[in-house]
Amino acid sequence: MKDLRAYLRSLDVETLADLLHEQSERDPELRTRLRLLAGEVGGDLAEVRSLLDRGPSQAGFAEAPKITAVLDTLQHLLDSGTRADVAPLARRTVDRITEALGTADDTSGAIGVELRRAVRLYARACAAHPPEPGQLAEWILGIAFGESGRLEIDLADFAQALGESGLALVKSTVDTVLGQEESGRRRRVAERLNEQLAEISGDVDTLREILSGRMPRLDVSLKIVRVLRATGRTSEAIAHAAQALARSTGGARAPVVDALAETFEENGRHDDVLTLRRSEFERSPDRPAYLALRESATELGRWDTDRDWALGVLRERADNDRDTAGEFARILHEEGLSEEAWQVAQRHDCSLQVKLELAEARETDHPADVIDVYQAHIEDLIRYKDADHYRHAAKRLKKLRTLYRNAGRAAEFGDYLACLVRAHGRKARLLTEIRNARIALPKS
Repeated sequence: MKDLRAYLRSLDVETLADLLHEQSERDPELRTRLRLLAGEVGGDLAEVRSLLDRGPSQAGFAEAPKITAVLDTLQHLLDSGTRADVAPLARRTVDRITEALGTADDTSGAIGVELRRAVRLYARACAAHPPEPGQLAEWILGIAFGESGRLEIDLADFAQALGESGLALVKSTVDTVLGQEESGRRRRVAERLNEQLAEISGDVDTLREILSGRMPRLDVSLKIVRVLRATGRTSEAIAHAAQALARSTGGARAPVVDALAETFEENGRHDDVLTLRRSEFERSPDRPAYLALRESATELGRWDTDRDWALGVLRERADNDRDTAGEFARILHEEGLSEEAWQVAQRHDCSLQVKLELAEARETDHPADVIDVYQAHIEDLIRYKDADHYRHAAKRLKKLRTLYRNAGRAAEFGDYLACLVRAHGRKARLLTEIRNARIALPKS
């Protein structure tokens, strides 16, 4: 493949153009992609129809590249603000991909990903040219309650096109299923749609009732907080978020913390934002919490004081936790305290990744200090035993040679290289990559 690409690069533009044009005449997918790149919107709809019309006897539609070609064209049309009504074609695309999933091998999940993309494009097309609400509602219900169960529709994407009448039809069907089905997939689908309907309508009380039967999870609490905020019930949003955080002993707290901080901000409670950020940082002193605290304290003009306090917390925790030490070293470097950052990384034996980040900033003024780090990185790359990592290791060797020279220890690089070759002399591809990097190998 590498040789073929090199050959193609050697061809003149005219020859390449002829080859591509000739192949595009035989390959509708390639022709569609080329027209898309060329901006020939006029022929795009015809190309989409052509690909959708291809039956099983013509190699079928159930191939990810063909599906991608159709979706790329539809997205291009929508992004360009076309006045054409592409909703029927977008819906037909969703139906064809759903049909294809019934027979195609999608162990990679590629077609499933494109199906979700197709639905999002159909929703955009419906927003631009709304179909008849009743028909759209029936289609959504058919997909949601269909036997395949491969696709979950997000009603919010179609809310504008459905309008009140379409949403009412969906609601009627959902209520019927909830009244008839005590368990099973149909009931689970109805419960999910009922929750989405409550979110769309802003019916917070119904939503809270729906969610109250679930386990007290932070993602559920976040959904309630967002709906409360959207409907102007900020006091309840603050109370609910605070209770959720008080109950939580772990997990992804950050989204709920951010939602609570934003609610405080909206109500002018800036001191509460800072108190919250300080509390969260003390609870989990990592880089994201530090940055959030810095932003809030800076806005209130209190960062000088809070910076010293936060760095003190990190300094104390670093003595007992290697991961915190790594975060501390990164933060110190960002704060311009590079010397202390380097000392922390060395004293606490931080990860190689942290040391590399600091070494790249230190190598100009202190080349001797970082030689050991780059040597460790080279050994780490060689352990992968593949061509790409060997190539990267050779590039690092080239940098290491420069570092030895800048440190006034050029002769030592030859000794190091000789040891490396003795240890890995059986790795022929590694030696080839070292030669390709124009590093002279020692004679055996």
